[in-house]
This record gives sequence, structure tokens and C-alpha cells, in this order.
Amino acid sequence: MTAEAAVVIPVLVAFAMALLWALTAVSDQIRCVDAARAGARAAARSEPEAAVLDTARDAAPAGARVEVGRAGDLWRVRVEAPTQGPGVLALTLSAEAAALAEDTVGSAGP
Repeated sequence: MTAEAAVVIPVLVAFAMALLWALTAVSDQIRCVDAARAGARAAARSEPEAAVLDTARDAAPAGARVEVGRAGDLWRVRVEAPTQGPGVLALTLSAEAAALAEDTVGSAGP
């Protein structure tokens, strides 16, 4: 084995592992966004809070935390999920979605 190969192979392995970690993090971020949107839609349809949480958790990455709340006419769902990784690569991904409550649609305004 040449000296160049002894240096290049570990660098390529590290690059491949970093790329794999980045793809996993991006995939989990997309799942957080999808989970927040699904939860917000369920909350807007006036489904019970347990059903909203289940809907969001089913779409979220493993270990995600889901919060549901209403602010005025909007239902807000926030999803946070930790990523796996050493040191600074261990991030917390998050997404938030809001949906207009269906019970307010068509009501007379002030």
C-alpha cells in the first residue's frame, strides 16, 4: 500500500460517513415537517388531542417530541427530534405548522 492510499482511504471513509449522516439528518427534517403538517391538519379538523398527537408521532422520526396548542383561530403543532451523531453533529431538528381551525371558517367577523 502506498502512502497516498494510506491517507486517502480514511479520508474517503470519513467523507462517506459524513455524507450518510447528512442524508439521514435531511430525511429526519423532512419527516419533522410532514409530522407537524399532519398534526396541524388533524387538529384543524377538531380531532381529539390524543389523535392529533398520535398522527404527528406516527409521521415523525423515532424519539420525537410533539407539542399541540391553539392560539386564537390557529392550531399550532411543533415537532422536535434529536439526530444521532458524535459531539457537535448531535442536533435537534424541529418543525412547526399551523392550520386554521375549521370551527372558525365561515363564522361572522366583527
